[in-house]
Amino acid sequence: MVERKPFRHKKSLGQNFLADRNILRKIVERAAPAPGDVLLEVGAGQGVLTRELLASPCAFLYSMEIDRGLEPFLSDIPLLHPARFRLIWGDALEADFSLLSPAPDKVVANIPYNITTPLLWKLLETLPSAAYFLLMVQKEAADRMIAPPATKERYPLGVTLELTGSVRNVLNVPPTAFRPVPAVNSCLLEISLGKEHRELATDVFWRGMLRSGFAQRRKKLLKNLKAFRDDVPWPEVFADLGIGENSRAEELSGEKWLALYRRAKK
Repeated sequence: MVERKPFRHKKSLGQNFLADRNILRKIVERAAPAPGDVLLEVGAGQGVLTRELLASPCAFLYSMEIDRGLEPFLSDIPLLHPARFRLIWGDALEADFSLLSPAPDKVVANIPYNITTPLLWKLLETLPSAAYFLLMVQKEAADRMIAPPATKERYPLGVTLELTGSVRNVLNVPPTAFRPVPAVNSCLLEISLGKEHRELATDVFWRGMLRSGFAQRRKKLLKNLKAFRDDVPWPEVFADLGIGENSRAEELSGEKWLALYRRAKK
């Protein structure tokens, strides 16, 4: 084992490590790793969740970590579980998770809060094998992913998740459960995905349309979409779909967004 030296948390990497053993137990119980499950953990940290997951009957666990300064806390784990564990050093936002074999079917992680949105897009893009995600995230980020139509928290990733599966907050977690103690509230977010509409996460037109639609929230959706593609007869499309010309991006349901996409991409 590599000698452990005093560790200084890096704020730039969003390092707030989960320290509450009761919360750790609840995460594993909720994820319910089965003997055939292949898990992915992003942000292994000091390995506390890693070890709890390996105490389950899961078939295999990948744990990814960017900070080599945490090696003293993690170096013994591959030695203890050589046949069912792989530690990957690197940046999750640069990784191609589709190359992992066996392919993970569950993602269970206390993810760095400063990369929550881009990481989830990345996982949706490059890990089509995963149908279940149990993630510790900042509650504010979870609220955006769960937000229904006509609420100010609604945003593109939430619309996409609405169409591809179900998303819910299963446990609120106080700041005192972490070390160092963050200045934000957290929650355990559960995402269950079906096979329908999974291709949207990799569709350039879909992503661009949503990004443009939500880009300037004070502007009407019609004006934002005209700036996105001026070759689409947006007023006609809006009229055909029963969408008012004064509508704003957050007002539309996932199904309305999908209808817009199908008409505009023709």
